[in-house]
Amino acid sequence: MKILVTGFAPFGGEDINPSWEAVKCLPDEIDGVEICRMEIPTEFGTSGDVVLDFVRREKPCAVIPVGEAGGRKHITPERVAINVDDARIPDNSGQQPVDRPIVEGAREAYFSTLPVRKMIAAIEDAGVPAQISNSAGTYVCNHVMYRLLHEANTAKPPFITGFIHVPYCEEQVTGKNEPALPMKDICRGLEAAVRVVIKEIME
Repeated sequence: MKILVTGFAPFGGEDINPSWEAVKCLPDEIDGVEICRMEIPTEFGTSGDVVLDFVRREKPCAVIPVGEAGGRKHITPERVAINVDDARIPDNSGQQPVDRPIVEGAREAYFSTLPVRKMIAAIEDAGVPAQISNSAGTYVCNHVMYRLLHEANTAKPPFITGFIHVPYCEEQVTGKNEPALPMKDICRGLEAAVRVVIKEIME
């Protein structure tokens, strides 16, 4: 049994992306479940393609994409993904779509199938601030979340998926007035969330 956890490459002029740094901190195995890690490009299209290629080939029982949400103070599991790409800034390949459907003709939105409330409780129990988010935005994070949930809607075997946003880490905001968390706290919170997902799929 395996799950896939992904983080994004740095974007927007940043040198690091705390989502990938946190994913790299995860152990290779939790409770007998193999933890597969993948850094994915911060690019519309390609990001979803590489994750879905892995899903179709390796058939994990859960996929947990993780992304950066600068300006937030908490680790925030997402509740819903919407079927639109709309970019305030270009992605790492220069794409900047406006009001573009992610999947033509597909449903407007999908709800996360991860145990969102249980994840929040576990993150808080680990001493890290967490809260639910009702908007994954319209950038590449939402793109990946929507495409995974669209795939999961008909996948055989089925898998559960959603999305987790993490704040800036402290190294990114030196000299800036931006909320952030220590990297060790982001790592601890993410591992707590992953353990909840594993418990859910084992039950």
